Amino acid sequence: MKAGFLIAVFFSIQNLAAQSLQKEVPNAVMEKVYHEIATPFKHGVVFRHSDPDKMIDSPTIFRAGNRWYMSYIIFDGQGYETWLAESDNLLDWKEKGKLLSFTENTWDANQKAGYMALVDMEWGGSYEVGKYDGKYWMSYLGGASEGYEKGMLGVGMANSSSVNQAQEWDRIPNPVLLPTDEDVRWFENEKIYKSSIIHDSKKLIGYPFVMYYNAKGDTASYESIGIAVSEDLLHWKRWGENPSITRGKGICGDAQIVKMDDLYVMFYFGAFWKPGAFERFACSYDLVNWTDWQGEDLIAPSENYDQKYAHKPWLIKWNGVVYHFYNAVGSEGRVIALATSVDLEK
Repeated sequence: MKAGFLIAVFFSIQNLAAQSLQKEVPNAVMEKVYHEIATPFKHGVVFRHSDPDKMIDSPTIFRAGNRWYMSYIIFDGQGYETWLAESDNLLDWKEKGKLLSFTENTWDANQKAGYMALVDMEWGGSYEVGKYDGKYWMSYLGGASEGYEKGMLGVGMANSSSVNQAQEWDRIPNPVLLPTDEDVRWFENEKIYKSSIIHDSKKLIGYPFVMYYNAKGDTASYESIGIAVSEDLLHWKRWGENPSITRGKGICGDAQIVKMDDLYVMFYFGAFWKPGAFERFACSYDLVNWTDWQGEDLIAPSENYDQKYAHKPWLIKWNGVVYHFYNAVGSEGRVIALATSVDLEK
């Protein structure tokens, strides 16, 4: 009995060690993930801004109390601001108000595109937003210039005591990442775009907070997804020399990370390395080495309302149904659309 027990422990340790060293996710696992996250039923447009001149982008879906909330960004010609909406059922959304507004004479005066940080990333989990230092946090794309993503763009941080109220968040005075930083890498030294921050309690990379963000470099006309890490959400350093996800052309961006048992899944959008804009995913065991899905798109343009672009994902699984929110551009302008794993009309 004792010898058998020791042998079992030995092989268990071997299996764990092999798994920790495994960087490539097997194709069979990738296929299984694809079937788990597939949302073939397009429900249609679920949210548009009350002002038709404002274009909606980049939804983040989270839960507080017994309600759902969506942080999103708008563009009206001047730049980006961040807003909040709420829902009881994930289908009907009501606009609540602003979280990050235009300011004057600041590094981020005309660009404040926010993305809620520390959302529970467990697949089928609570989707509640975690706190750090007693506060809720978001990262945001910031810049001073007017227009569509003009001038220098970097990453800022903001916090608040409330996550479900339409009130102005407190911004940290200075950016935490810029394309002019000393440790900037070749693929990010022109512009830094959307960021997404998770709390990794296992510290797989050695840090509790990991940021994924897409950026463009002066030697690369395309956008790739890179990694930065932090101990306190305020001081960040780059991780690695090269991007984690890239196609060497077009765009790979707007990452969302979820956790399925011991596997991490990154949802992101691709654009222009083949026609249009579309949703993709990749998988990893260590948050650093990502196996890119080579199969068909999760979502691609097919309807009038997303005929130009179907991109910028946020996926959740709730009560056995996968909800895939995305930014749709087409006949309805720039709006938020939804696809699901089951037909909600039946």
